[in-house]
Amino acid sequence: MAIDSRAVRRVAFASVIGATVEWYDFFLYGVVAGIVFNKLYFPANDPLVSTLLAYTTFAVGFVTRPLGGIVFGHFGDRIGRKSALILTLVIMGVSTAGVAFVPTYAQIGIWAPILLLSLRVLQGIGLGGEWGGAVLMAYEYAPPQRRGLYASLPQIGLSIGLCLASGMVAGLSRLLPETAFLAWGWRIAFGASLGLVLIGLYIRVKVMETPEFLALKRNRREVKIPFVDMITRYRGAVVLGMGARYIDGVFFNVFAVFSIGYLTQHVSMSRTDALLGVMIAAAVMCFFIPLFGNLSDLLGRARVYRWGSLICGASVFPAFWLMESQPANTMMIWLAIIIPFGIFYAVVYGPEAALFAELFDAEVRYTGISFVYQFSGIFASGLTPIIATVMVRMNGGKPWTVCAYVLFAALVSAWSARAIEKRRMGTFGAVVQAR
Repeated sequence: MAIDSRAVRRVAFASVIGATVEWYDFFLYGVVAGIVFNKLYFPANDPLVSTLLAYTTFAVGFVTRPLGGIVFGHFGDRIGRKSALILTLVIMGVSTAGVAFVPTYAQIGIWAPILLLSLRVLQGIGLGGEWGGAVLMAYEYAPPQRRGLYASLPQIGLSIGLCLASGMVAGLSRLLPETAFLAWGWRIAFGASLGLVLIGLYIRVKVMETPEFLALKRNRREVKIPFVDMITRYRGAVVLGMGARYIDGVFFNVFAVFSIGYLTQHVSMSRTDALLGVMIAAAVMCFFIPLFGNLSDLLGRARVYRWGSLICGASVFPAFWLMESQPANTMMIWLAIIIPFGIFYAVVYGPEAALFAELFDAEVRYTGISFVYQFSGIFASGLTPIIATVMVRMNGGKPWTVCAYVLFAALVSAWSARAIEKRRMGTFGAVVQAR
């Protein structure tokens, strides 16, 4: 069947826009958690305690993401990728905009953090179903020899979403006095989500279902319960995929979430400057994600991912050394964020979607990649800011145990990617021998 290049580009664009909206919503909470929510919703005598409580609600979003992955993965594999994606976008938009209207602890007491937590749960469920569908729309529409490139395009939504979230908070922080920002300014960033959702819905309803899923339905190859089939037939793929995902979640959250609180509390950098550093790194990442996605089409997904994992693990030490040794040099601190996070992280995140998609057949692919990405996110992503905050406190404000933790995650992921590579080579050999 001939592939319509215009349709591929249209689907890729829709996937990028939808993913951008979802990641903006999700990361906005993470950006604000350590600088606003710890003061307004989790007041405590010890700043460490309030920060940990705020990060705990951030982590809850990761705990509920597997549920969203399983539920929407089921419908995505049974009913269609497009229908599941429209519903997840609505859930994310409503829950994020709702945060803008939650009263503070001083106004309604314990109900404030409870409401905040409930909306975070909905965010997690929505994003849990979004990521897998967005990358599959691009992956299954793309020509086989370009799937690494096209599957990496929705991944740009992560960097654009983070750039928008950190940029919005940084801009509001710079424009408003601290009292105004804490009183109502930060709420503007959450309310803006509704506008983004309407744009995303308009674009997403216009795309068609993927040819691979339509062929699946036409040939009646769908399975009754995709999750059961995934656990039964793809157990090894699930374990290796989650291992490979480890460095992605740890590295991202150390630089995108933890570093903001670390720089403001331990390096005495202004919140605006710390957020700008993350925002610039996210903007740089937009250009490198498709570059390394395309490189995975040429060199192999697992190989690029393996070397990217090791590079990320090694880069964290000089990055935090610069932050420690140059506390008054904003430009050097920005470079310590931009180079590892904006460039090296893209070596991992670019080929990741295609790497995970190729672990599963089409009938369980939505469920499979969603479960691998979201379930591993509980420990790889959600717990990382908490673990890093505790490590820094125990180490007298020094970041070296955090760096060691990142290196450990990198080694686990590199080993898992190598195992995936060997597994694929063995499968290819078996096919050739059978012929």
